[in-house]
Amino acid sequence: MAASPGSPAPASPGASAEDSPASPRAPSPGTPGSDPGNLENAYERTITRVMPSVVQITTGDDLGSGVVYDTLGHIITNAHVVGSARRFEVTLATGGMPRTARLVDSFELGDLAVIKVDDPTGLRPVVFGDSSRLRVGQVVMAMGNPLGLSGSVTEGIISALGRTVSEPESNGKAGATISGAIQTSAPINPGNSGGALVNLSGEVIGVPTLTAVNPELDNAQAPGIGFAIPSNTVKDIAAQIVKDGRVTNTRRATLGVVVRTVIDMNGQPAGVGVVRVLKNSGAERAGLKAGDLIVSIDGRPTPATQDLSTILATLRPGEDAKVEILRPDGNRSTVAVPLEELSGG
Repeated sequence: MAASPGSPAPASPGASAEDSPASPRAPSPGTPGSDPGNLENAYERTITRVMPSVVQITTGDDLGSGVVYDTLGHIITNAHVVGSARRFEVTLATGGMPRTARLVDSFELGDLAVIKVDDPTGLRPVVFGDSSRLRVGQVVMAMGNPLGLSGSVTEGIISALGRTVSEPESNGKAGATISGAIQTSAPINPGNSGGALVNLSGEVIGVPTLTAVNPELDNAQAPGIGFAIPSNTVKDIAAQIVKDGRVTNTRRATLGVVVRTVIDMNGQPAGVGVVRVLKNSGAERAGLKAGDLIVSIDGRPTPATQDLSTILATLRPGEDAKVEILRPDGNRSTVAVPLEELSGG
């Protein structure tokens, strides 16, 4: 749904650290001069600053979290939180009756969405940090509504940066692929999705999205391994949706093909089958045809469509990708496909 024409410019949309009063950065544990009291004070100060901007989103029987983007009522959350719903109830961490909200747009490719409450009175936008400046080992907190326990906080560290992770398939559709994801040890449970990953300066540096699963344990959640969408990506996508009602620049690459996973005689994924080549696409110019089987890109195997999405998420429009294909006649070749920008849908 497009944003209403003639809306006033957002007040303080997703404020950056540079636009906000400087807050003292708490010393990290283990640094000279730090002590448990200082760290405890930093936790309390950060929670007091950020928690009023973290909301609970109700869609039917499902619950999720969101963060306040601006004083006009825009709320950022995950696309998988909103699902197919168009109307929601939003409850503030500070209490009060739930407020009705509507969907502005959902960007399923990146698992982000923006909704807008009908009554924005008293909303306090979060302050976004610069996710390009994060460091492994920084202390972070995840704020949200896990399992419906509103206003919950967990803590951990940034475990790794620059991960490319894919969400599981749902209803036969490939899950979103997130590039540059933040890996954290802060526990992320169902209901935390769409909330806030926060540093000790009170800046939102990511949106918690999913927890790793262990296939050897029947896909049980892997403790201490969660992922968040970096704040710079969140700000970029949210700003487009608020301004234009949709994502106008995904910054993601595409080959220009419609594909499906091909299964071998043993029931295992054997490659990505080209169902259709889009007209005037890079794939068409490179000579790909329906019936071709994509087996690797830049030397990285693509046994299934999710693998293809994961690899493309690491590439950029304007680059060339070396695509290894197996023709229906059994011939194998590698072609250079010029990548174009993936449409936002």
